[in-house]
Amino acid sequence: MAARGLITGDDGFDRCAWHGNLEDYRRYHDEEWGRPVADDHRLFEKICLEGFQSGLSWLTILRKRDAFRAAFSGFDFDKVAEFGEEDVERCLADAGIVRHRGKIVSTINNARRAKELRAEFGSLAAYFWSHEPDASERPKTVDFETLIANPTTPASVRISKDLKKRGWTFVGPTTVYAFMQAMGLVNDHIEGCFCRAPIEDLRRRFARPAA
Repeated sequence: MAARGLITGDDGFDRCAWHGNLEDYRRYHDEEWGRPVADDHRLFEKICLEGFQSGLSWLTILRKRDAFRAAFSGFDFDKVAEFGEEDVERCLADAGIVRHRGKIVSTINNARRAKELRAEFGSLAAYFWSHEPDASERPKTVDFETLIANPTTPASVRISKDLKKRGWTFVGPTTVYAFMQAMGLVNDHIEGCFCRAPIEDLRRRFARPAA
């Protein structure tokens, strides 16, 4: 019997249970979630989409991701930073995305803040990876109970406070921690998930971007 928080797929592999064995969600778990990312557009996309997720499920956002990419110029923050009120209205009329004015305006604002962050640190990747938590801040065992009990961490609180100070919006510590989990700044595939060891290996070999 699989441990709590794990689910066995029809392929016989034990995985984190949160994808519920839904095909697209399971593919996201297996092929994306937790793999370290250094691409600025992907990092910007993810932190924006985590903001859109607030109050919703990630599956809802995942299934709308292509529409979000079309609406927001592939999350090229140089392009999104130039959006104006007509683009806000265009997005509000787009049934393919989450039509929330505050979150749309936040994405445009954050694109402008992302340009400032890149100017200071050289890349978004260099900024975010400079906040990677060290081993002393990580749990000895990553299990279901630990993750449920810790929707935020000291590192996500620090990043959230710093981003807010820099003018970013919709970047609370829970949102930031979900971003960290997805982009590989931590490995939160739980013990027993078949992805955990390969992700650890990827993280060991990953070249951290420097400012």
